[in-house]
Amino acid sequence: MTQVSPLSQQSHHPRLEPRPLDEAVYLRAQSEGLSELQARLLASRLPGYTGELAPLVSPSLRYLVHPEKLADGPRAAERVAQAVAEGESIGILTDYDVDGITSHVVIRRTLVELFGVPEHKLHSLIGHRIHDGYGISLPLVDRTLSLKPLPTLVITADCGSSDEPRIARLKAAGIDVVVSDHHALPLEGPPPSAYACVNPTRGDCAYPDKTIAGCMVAWLLMSLARSVLVEWGALPEATPKLSPWLSYVALGTVADCVSLGGSPANRAVVSHGLTLINRMDAACWRAMAARLGADSVPFNAETLAFQMGPRINARSRLDDPYAALHFMLAESDGVANRQLEVLDQDNQSRKAIEADMAEEARALAAPALEANEPAVVVLLEDGHPGVQGIVASRLVQAYGRPAVVLTRAAAPNMLTGSGRSIEGLHLRDALQRTFELAPEALPRFGGHSGAAGVGVPREQLDTFKTAFLQAVSEQLGDTPLYPRLWTDGELSTAQLSLATLEEIETLGPYGREFDPPLFEGRFIVEALRPVGAEGSHLMMELSMGAVTRKAIWFRALTPGELPSFGVGDTLHCAYKLNRNRWRGRESLQLMVEHASPV
Repeated sequence: MTQVSPLSQQSHHPRLEPRPLDEAVYLRAQSEGLSELQARLLASRLPGYTGELAPLVSPSLRYLVHPEKLADGPRAAERVAQAVAEGESIGILTDYDVDGITSHVVIRRTLVELFGVPEHKLHSLIGHRIHDGYGISLPLVDRTLSLKPLPTLVITADCGSSDEPRIARLKAAGIDVVVSDHHALPLEGPPPSAYACVNPTRGDCAYPDKTIAGCMVAWLLMSLARSVLVEWGALPEATPKLSPWLSYVALGTVADCVSLGGSPANRAVVSHGLTLINRMDAACWRAMAARLGADSVPFNAETLAFQMGPRINARSRLDDPYAALHFMLAESDGVANRQLEVLDQDNQSRKAIEADMAEEARALAAPALEANEPAVVVLLEDGHPGVQGIVASRLVQAYGRPAVVLTRAAAPNMLTGSGRSIEGLHLRDALQRTFELAPEALPRFGGHSGAAGVGVPREQLDTFKTAFLQAVSEQLGDTPLYPRLWTDGELSTAQLSLATLEEIETLGPYGREFDPPLFEGRFIVEALRPVGAEGSHLMMELSMGAVTRKAIWFRALTPGELPSFGVGDTLHCAYKLNRNRWRGRESLQLMVEHASPV
């Protein structure tokens, strides 16, 4: 067998670069009692941060701002309260991803379990990614208008801000629409036909945290509605608050990749939500823990991001999203396990589809890279539209530049696409500029700084690409584009310990804009062997000085091929510290993200 480099070393080597430190944050963190390592981690994740450190370092619900600060919040809450008090029929309309599904659970459980709304008064309205598309789509409007009895109120979550024409149709049929969302509003502002639009990104919104997820907006709205109902005497004062539902908000917040950096609200709900999840009170958490094995508990933010989130998302990517809702709402372990089996099978299918699409996308991206274009735009003629976003993320990781992956849309002669961005490029702003340059090439788009969706007429593909590349160039200027791995420097041999991992974990939760620590260092390979069903992972023993640690490098090899280094070689590694649990015992393990022989 020929020796070849691991996949991540072929063609586009990521460069290991130390994260820049904010000296003021670094000194302030140490003066407030943090260790040198903790101060270093904070200072490299909070550039320019001048707020208090305590709400970020010690997340707590006491740092949450009252939902009354949300523009339209009181008006929206009063309309929800009125519908509850007067026994109206209510539609719950949410997006199909994890943020949308968790929002749905928060609204539904609040209405049924806390506000006493009978199940038959509620309608769950979740779009199908392939047949309906995103947001308040026309098929969803038609489905809503065919309901008997017709709902008099529709509450949205994680969608609606850009759906004025469809909201106008619902309004014309006598349905009030209360929008709760977190996506960027169109330039013309909130949808005028909505009864209320609760969205922290509104220009007139006094809520200080603009980065909260859709599920958090829904949770704040329903909390406010509870206060109104208590104030009116329609609910007893002893009615429980919504804090138990923060377990769902934690999952939606992590899975939707909103900022966990300078956001006290997001850090508080993820931290508190994980505490709730690890009580294992709900069948969905117990089923997931059973599936992942006894050593997976307690869950952390990475469990939500890489184990729960993808399974829930996979269902909506490939099929009808209601199985994910039934899984989250399951009242018994039996039901939760059955629904999780469906989600798990979908996730396996999604992985296979993704691998094929990513391979095709890399081949199609070659000309753009040779031409040194500032972004990658590819059309996968037979690609699955539900997997575009993941494939775009893979291209960003591989090539260090923004990517848009397009596939055929359900509508004739239309393409649908998902984009993912890099640090320093606001993707929705780039699409807004694309629209200004070529409006006919981009009739539909939406999203935020890191991710977005587009609709492009097939005959306008070249026009779209030209305008998009210009928009990206204008924003990025002369920024050099290549795949980077930002590291937190080196650790000493004494720091390769569980004590260091505990020091790091104290600063959690980690996530978008507050990345898990990644260190670099040189190690001697003491042992190695391929593992996994296809032999694509590498199990190693690595030594630095007198210290030897077990290490795992996932997806290091193309199946059937050998590594380009052997025992006795020195590797320059980028790695994370990881707690390996085995039969109740814990040891430190290194999780290698990238390595190259020295």
